Amino acid sequence: MSAAGAVLLEAVDVRKRFGGVQALAGVTLAVAAREIVGLIGPNGAGKTTLFHVLSGFAAPDGGEVRLEGRPTTGLPPHEICRRGLARTFQIVRPFRGLSVLENVRVAALVRVSRAAVATRRAREILARVELADRAEQPAAALTLGDRKRLELARALATEPRLLLLDEVMAGLTPVETDRMVALVRRIHADGVAILLIEHVMRAVMALSHRVLVLSQGQVIAEGPPAAIAGDPRVIAAYLGEAYVPEAPEPGPC
Repeated sequence: MSAAGAVLLEAVDVRKRFGGVQALAGVTLAVAAREIVGLIGPNGAGKTTLFHVLSGFAAPDGGEVRLEGRPTTGLPPHEICRRGLARTFQIVRPFRGLSVLENVRVAALVRVSRAAVATRRAREILARVELADRAEQPAAALTLGDRKRLELARALATEPRLLLLDEVMAGLTPVETDRMVALVRRIHADGVAILLIEHVMRAVMALSHRVLVLSQGQVIAEGPPAAIAGDPRVIAAYLGEAYVPEAPEPGPC
């Protein structure tokens, strides 16, 4: 466990099966306050299923999830969100018929009841994710990179203490990826803990305090990014022998 702070999220022996497929086979993890944890592994390893369980979109078959020491297992997603856990989705689906501002305002209403307050909060968040100049545009008109940032803005509007990011850099250009890395760093600097699924290893290594590796529904390795990059189990299961770590910008302290 990182020294980043008290434990914020715990998953203990979480199991999930879909028919004959054991998607999660006893996953245990913890995320501390003010920590960034990377979650990597091959396709089909169970990463997104784990996010579904942590955020209440799927019920585990066994095990327990706790947020700030309080069990969340069995709670609906909106209640877990109110407790301070928000997430993005791998496939972004904004409300296409609404403007960018309206998309974020809907999410802000989780925390505030007055429309004017929600609108002000939404504009502040759009400025934070560099979408203020697109506030009045229809969400359907955004590029993929802007849709990713809108997805992140909607999650931030719920005022999370912990943010689950599901491949927010997938499909982005190198320039867009660098902008997203910088944005994630700013969010973290504002006091939000982050658990991120990502295949862009340059970003994972630059951002994470710790990295967990899932394979076939189990955690097969955990540790600092540099140690994970050289772990023979991780190389065999995911990175491959040809993987050569880049020299990323220094990660968070």
